[in-house]
Amino acid sequence: MLKNKTSIVTGSTSGIGLGMARALAKAGANVMLNGFGDATAIETIRRELAAESGARVLHHAADVTQAGEVAALVAATEHAFGAVDILVNNAGIQFVAPVDEFPEDKWTAIQNTILNASFHAIKAALPGMKRRNWGRIINLVSVHGLVASPFKSAYVAAKHGQIGLTKTVALEVAETGITCNAICPGYVLTPLVEGQIESQAMMHNLPRDRVVREVMLAVQPTKRFVEVEDIAALAVFLCSDAAKSITGAAIPIDGGWTAR
Repeated sequence: MLKNKTSIVTGSTSGIGLGMARALAKAGANVMLNGFGDATAIETIRRELAAESGARVLHHAADVTQAGEVAALVAATEHAFGAVDILVNNAGIQFVAPVDEFPEDKWTAIQNTILNASFHAIKAALPGMKRRNWGRIINLVSVHGLVASPFKSAYVAAKHGQIGLTKTVALEVAETGITCNAICPGYVLTPLVEGQIESQAMMHNLPRDRVVREVMLAVQPTKRFVEVEDIAALAVFLCSDAAKSITGAAIPIDGGWTAR
């Protein structure tokens, strides 16, 4: 489906980002992984992904909070593969605190990692997409780009900003063969969320299954975690020709959270 296309997925050495990178590779796209971690472990992931998909897979360790490094990531991908056809802005971090107690450095770090990084990557990738009259930009947002939760002011603000950026880019490139969309998942069972479940179980003195149902998934009517594979499949579809008329959309994949 995506043979001869090249993708960048930021924050793709684990979790949702890795799942999307894997799905894009299996669909035939070359993949530039990006993210931090142990170099040996990342090289193992890169080799395994290339072997199982048959795609070309590389890794770039750009710090997406730095505009210059984001530009270097895009340039390195264009040099290695000849183009950047698909850009997935997935990198993100979280911190929880009341607004009046929120550390300013944490606020800045979250904006830089989520919203500013998305802007810099899109800015760097768009010229090449425009020259080729084809491109797919996907911002991995969150249900928190559509609704708010207490104590997550920086994250909610950044995610709402990503949706605004998505809509603006979609309008600007509407006649160029480029689409820009946002995927908005609810709770996904990633290693990060597993750690949160353990913490909540200790805090509330509850067994894991009650924490999952009564705390983590209280807002998701299905009472099931969204699966990484579901998000990855949606990303692949949005990159396909079948989705060429979908642009500027913020698509929930949230077990009914935003249907309330």
